[in-house]
Amino acid sequence: MNEEYLTETKAIDYRAPIIQEKVVELRNGIESTIDYILKAYEFVRDEISHSWDIQSTIVSRKASEVLENKTGICWTKSCLLAALLRANRIPSGISYQLLTRADDDDSEGYIIHALNTVYIEERNKWIRLDARGNKENVHAEFNIEEEHLAFPVRSEFGEIDYRNNDPDLDERLVNILNNSDSILDVTTDFEMN
Repeated sequence: MNEEYLTETKAIDYRAPIIQEKVVELRNGIESTIDYILKAYEFVRDEISHSWDIQSTIVSRKASEVLENKTGICWTKSCLLAALLRANRIPSGISYQLLTRADDDDSEGYIIHALNTVYIEERNKWIRLDARGNKENVHAEFNIEEEHLAFPVRSEFGEIDYRNNDPDLDERLVNILNNSDSILDVTTDFEMN
């Protein structure tokens, strides 16, 4: 059942040497799977900048590029966390939300937000973690019992929490990244199915 959530893909390229080196570093001194998940999550959330937060134009298209560039948007930060987990045989996928671009209404349209799903074998359950990166008014945390995601979904603005569990980054998002010269120009004009 979980094999597809352990597979290497073009976006979740966990066999890349830079990923493997980071896995060894993160595993150092870690004794439990849950401790490793927490350490990998906090690394991606806190040490890899969200491109829009720092106004970087760099387009990181896959996990290894996010690690190399030390920046990515939520789509590829999710790929990096999935790669760090899958490299340790921890099943991980990607879930999506449709969020407004503006803080207080839907006047600027919508964007697809990505976060991770992680299988906690010791608890026999899937959880969702959001490694987007914290900032003012955004505070995501690691919690096995209840979600503490970056963004609460506001249905009054037409936002949607798909609560899906995809084994890879959606091909439409991959194509957008592959055809973008600046990450600051990335937009989506569709809803996830």
